[in-house]
Amino acid sequence: MFGYYLNLALRSLNRNKVLTALMVLAIAVGIGASMTTLTVMHLLSGDPVPTRSGTLFYPQIDPVTVDGNHAEPLDVMDYHSAVDLWHAQRAERQAMIASSTIKLRAPDVNLPPLMMPMLATTADFFPMFDVPFQYGSAWQAQDDEHRARVAVISAQLNDKLFGGANSVGRTLRLRDTDVRIVGVLKPWRPSPQFYSVAGGRFAHGNTADYYSKPEDVYLPFFSGLEINAGSFGVFNCWRVPDDYAHLENAPCSWISLWVQLGSSAKVSDYARFVADYAAQQKALGRYTHAENTRLRSLMQWLDYNRVVPSDVRLQTWLAFGFLGICLFNTIGLLLAKFLRRAGEMGVRRALGATRGALFAQCLVEAGLIGLLGGLGGWLLTLMGLWLVRQQPAVYADLAHLDMAMFLITFVLAIAVSLLAGVLPALRASRVAPGLQLKTL
Repeated sequence: MFGYYLNLALRSLNRNKVLTALMVLAIAVGIGASMTTLTVMHLLSGDPVPTRSGTLFYPQIDPVTVDGNHAEPLDVMDYHSAVDLWHAQRAERQAMIASSTIKLRAPDVNLPPLMMPMLATTADFFPMFDVPFQYGSAWQAQDDEHRARVAVISAQLNDKLFGGANSVGRTLRLRDTDVRIVGVLKPWRPSPQFYSVAGGRFAHGNTADYYSKPEDVYLPFFSGLEINAGSFGVFNCWRVPDDYAHLENAPCSWISLWVQLGSSAKVSDYARFVADYAAQQKALGRYTHAENTRLRSLMQWLDYNRVVPSDVRLQTWLAFGFLGICLFNTIGLLLAKFLRRAGEMGVRRALGATRGALFAQCLVEAGLIGLLGGLGGWLLTLMGLWLVRQQPAVYADLAHLDMAMFLITFVLAIAVSLLAGVLPALRASRVAPGLQLKTL
């Protein structure tokens, strides 16, 4: 029966090509606009570490010792708190993170010095976040404590300095210090750059930097603090520090700590450990708000910080509003088309066709229009994403249609067309056969 309805739908669409083209165009334009923005939203709000996100957590404490709003702890930690929690080794893995820019050059390469983003972190950073290596590997855990002069570099920096060759064992000069390259990453672009997310909910929509490319140089945490002293920015200070060049003793928060916990029991234990640590520090006079601790999962942390840029959210709502307008236009066109065929419907009813059969016939025709509209919408989506990639936004190069969004394009187009066809199909299936036969 479906094949018969499909044959009738093809005949009907071919009978009035102009009206068919208008309906297909209305759906295609609405789908193209909505899927372009939905694809960008999907890419910017996805899971940046799908193999690890369920086990990654972000602890927070409140070391602030002055009065003020303490509804939530600070987004990052002071030096002593972060180092204490890291040294306790209470998680399966833990990584401290602090970022800056650094002047670098390769002594045996004829290129001028470069200013590149640098990350001071610990050895667990790479296995925790599933960071892929092209050459070599990360430094060892003991290199963190021994303040080894070693580094991991990005694929982009390796291409720029060494033409993409295996540079493991070569020397990199960072400011006035030589370090040995122990690893080169494969091209790696987590979206968003989750490990640097902090304060996004206060950014007034300016969260696009979370989609920039990762750092080019990675150093053992304590080595990085020594080599690039004075270049690390602070997130917040609750008193004016005596020396911004040495933040280790400053009343400032500037270090992120991530932990990996493999079970719900370990999550509960670690949350209790963080709360106990805060209470201990209050007893020592370092904290005044010991009860203000949190332990959020990776996806909870991203949601809490509203990492998707507000302009992308607004564009998505506007695009779906436009799709709604296209839907109502399609309803009107289908209603006119089906009611013009009232005589044909009356004959079929007189010959024994049920109202359900007529309703199904009309919906098959509406679905076919949706399929054709989906094809047009897919082409318009590809064009829209190409236009997005031409924009100066840091996330522009991420705008590509993956298989999931490709399938959603057609599912949405057919669903919209079927929804648009329900009212016209109901009206057409309820024609009075006797009245229509009198007019033939």
